Amino acid sequence: MVESATATVLGEAQRNELKTLARAGASTQKLARRCRIMLLVAQGLPNRTIARQVGVSRPTVLAVRSAFARGGVEALRHDRQRVRKRRKLTADLEQKLIDTTLHSKPLGATHWSTRTLARHLGISHMTVQRAWQSRELQPHRVEHFKLSNDPHFADKVRDVVGLYLDPPDHALVLCVDEKSQIQALDRTAPLLPLRPGLPERRTHDYKRHGTTTLFAAFDILSGKVIGQCAPRHRGKEFVKFLNQLEREVPPDLDVHLIMDNYSVHKSPPVQRWLKPKKRRRFHFHFTPTGSSWLNQVERWFAEITNKRIRRGTFESVSALEKAIYEYLAAWNQDPKPFVWNATADIILAKVERCKELSVTGH
Repeated sequence: MVESATATVLGEAQRNELKTLARAGASTQKLARRCRIMLLVAQGLPNRTIARQVGVSRPTVLAVRSAFARGGVEALRHDRQRVRKRRKLTADLEQKLIDTTLHSKPLGATHWSTRTLARHLGISHMTVQRAWQSRELQPHRVEHFKLSNDPHFADKVRDVVGLYLDPPDHALVLCVDEKSQIQALDRTAPLLPLRPGLPERRTHDYKRHGTTTLFAAFDILSGKVIGQCAPRHRGKEFVKFLNQLEREVPPDLDVHLIMDNYSVHKSPPVQRWLKPKKRRRFHFHFTPTGSSWLNQVERWFAEITNKRIRRGTFESVSALEKAIYEYLAAWNQDPKPFVWNATADIILAKVERCKELSVTGH
């Protein structure tokens, strides 16, 4: 059944003005469209037919007809702005919102969202969002920390940070560690490459082809990295890497190696390697227990993981190691040292505050 519509009778002046506005280049598209709607309305066409011809919805046609009935052509020139009053957030309500966010949790959940808290307090979620933004509250985020129980924590921090901020003259400071159990993972189907509008795609399942360990030494001044892959990460593999360091660093410089407390770094083969007088120029400095964040080479491991290993596809361990060495070569063509600004006092003060918070919970 065809929808009927009552034609609106237009005066000659109104019809001419509508035609002029519909064709005029100075008219906005919205105004021109409204004028075309009214010209079709004057022909007695059904609202749905008008909507289809003009490319709008039927409610839009009805709204234009209503506006014209109220104020003629002049009413089509102006939008009726709906002004919504924003609910004012009183000081008491804001304090209640903040206290609820900080000191309570929703039933059956670990943290509040803007909408769950809005429902709980009977306000809009935008009100919650604005209050959180003003106080820099982000309940959806979580960060991790670890407190070291090393009895010599402060001394080790001062030792390592001292090397970062004031490295000794005629010496090389290298941050050393191993990234173990790097897996050579191959996908069960070829990757689908990056395309406009589509990210690179890969299968969720994979094939394992073995693992390798990357020993690396990061020069804190130049940013250059010395690296070596090995099938395992025992004392004898670490000694082999130390031999490589000895060959590659200038023979007239002292060498300060910053490393963690992993047993391999203190193993008997390593202690025997240090004994000859010619190796007295090598000095070991150990980070506190559970404080790998203090070793700059860990930051470089994050770089190679994100940019070469994690998204790589390797059909063998040798292919994985080849990719690692290629990344090393590319990095060393344009090395970038990391900027270290935190003093030992700043670090120790932060750790003390963290300990206090973990005890009091405030």
